[in-house]
Order: sequence, then structure tokens, then C-alpha cells
Amino acid sequence: MTQTEAQPVRAALWMAGAVLSFTIMAIAGRAIQTELDSFELMFWRSLIGFALICAIVLARPVRLRPTSPGLHLARNVFHFAGQNLWFYGIMVLPLSQLVALEFTMPIWVVLLAPLVLGERLTGRQLGLAGLGFLGILIVAQPGLQPLGPGHLAGILCAVGFAMNALLTKRIMRNDPILCVLFWMTASQTLFGLTLAQWGGFTWPSPAIWGWLVVVGLTGLSAHYSLSSALGLAPAATVAPMEFFRLPVIALVGVWLYAEALDPFVFIGAAVIFLANWMNIRSGRAVPVAPR
Repeated sequence: MTQTEAQPVRAALWMAGAVLSFTIMAIAGRAIQTELDSFELMFWRSLIGFALICAIVLARPVRLRPTSPGLHLARNVFHFAGQNLWFYGIMVLPLSQLVALEFTMPIWVVLLAPLVLGERLTGRQLGLAGLGFLGILIVAQPGLQPLGPGHLAGILCAVGFAMNALLTKRIMRNDPILCVLFWMTASQTLFGLTLAQWGGFTWPSPAIWGWLVVVGLTGLSAHYSLSSALGLAPAATVAPMEFFRLPVIALVGVWLYAEALDPFVFIGAAVIFLANWMNIRSGRAVPVAPR
């Protein structure tokens, strides 16, 4: 994309839509998990998404047969795990802290790309990954506050999203995005329903049906908005815009859940963001995948 082709204003508007979608999804996820566990939540989220994708495919037919079913299965397992950990994290961590840890996803992409895509890991990328992990330590503050399962969930969800992004990059060399989304929602509907049986499946009450629809819609709208932004401007322009998700979600946490504003979360997130931004500026674009 040349400088004259880039449309940063339109990209910023799409990124505003992505930030809004992710924020609303977090609010809805907390409301739903007062009744349902994360597996049940993922079942309903995926089922609603699957119905929407089927409607789109019926209106605009596309090839749905996957070129590599094994890659699709692996991708969907990592995405399902990452998304479950993210929904768990929003219940046990302040929203701002979870989002700051989630921002490490591009760092994990750099470290895992040699294994998944066969790409070379340079000394510069390794150094920037180290800078990103310094940001994790600032956010988590080990020794100053107790570390719990939520911190591990925040880091592991970023790893899951990174593997999801890398495998999606491989899959989309041969398969269209609607094929990816179709098998993602179909398989994760099955995963969620199966795992939800362990604790006994709970039928949602009328009070949370609206929130379930919101989660299903915002999951797709967030990905569509982010992809649209990257189609209008380079990653180096779009990536800094996503950083605004942190102050937005932090203010939501203060307003709705009386969460404290922790300056260490913002300092650590800034360090993580700096590492990600320097990596993008060096020419390493981070693949984007549905979440």
C-alpha cells in the first residue's frame, strides 16, 4: 500500500468500531458469566456466529471445503482456548490489566513464527520480545502483589491468539475468510457444547439472552472492523490506534465495576506497545485473525 493509497482517517473510524466492539464484548461477557461458565458462553457465541455466517454464505456462495482440515482444527483449538481464557480473565482480573497482558500477542507471534511459519527469528526481534516481557513484569508486579490464575490466563490467552493468527495466515494462503469463519464457528459450537456438559449444561435465563446476542455480534464486528482498518492503512499506522482500547476499557472498569486505575498497568502496557510498534516499524507485520 502506497502513501497516497492509505486512508488513515477511514482506518481510524474502523478502529474506533473495533475498540467499541471489544469493549462491549467484555461488558457482555461479564454479565453472561454471572449465570453461565465460559464453555457455555462460547457455545452460544459460536452458535450465533455460525447462524450469521450461514446467512452470509447463502446470500453470497463461497467455497467452504477446507484445503487443509488439520490446520483448521488446530487453529480452532487454539482460538477456542484463547477465547475461553480471555472470558475467564475478565471475571478475575481488572479489565485494564487483562487487556494490557493481551497486548503481548504480537510478541508471541514473533517467537512462535519460526515454529509455525518457518520464518527466521532475528536478534532484533528477540530483543524486542525481551522488552515486551519487561512490560509484562511491570503490569503483573510480581513480588508487589499476589499472582493468580487470572494473570496466567491473560498471558496464555495472548499465546492462543498468537497461534490463531499464525495458523490463520497459513490457512488463508488457500482458503477464503468466510471458509475460515464457517469452520471456526461450526467447530467451536461443538467444542463449547461438549465441554459445557462437564459441569452440567445451564439453559440461559431471559435476562441474559440479549447479552448472548451482543457477544455473538461483537465478536464478528470486532474482526471485521480491524481487518477493514488494516485494508485502508499500513499496520504501522493502525497498531497505535488499538492502544486506545486500554484507556477506554480502564474507564469502563472504573465506571461500571469500581476498579482502581493502576499506573503500573499503563506503564507496562506502554512498554509492551513500544516493543510491538518497533517490531512493526522494522517491517514485521503481525497477521490478524478472528477473535
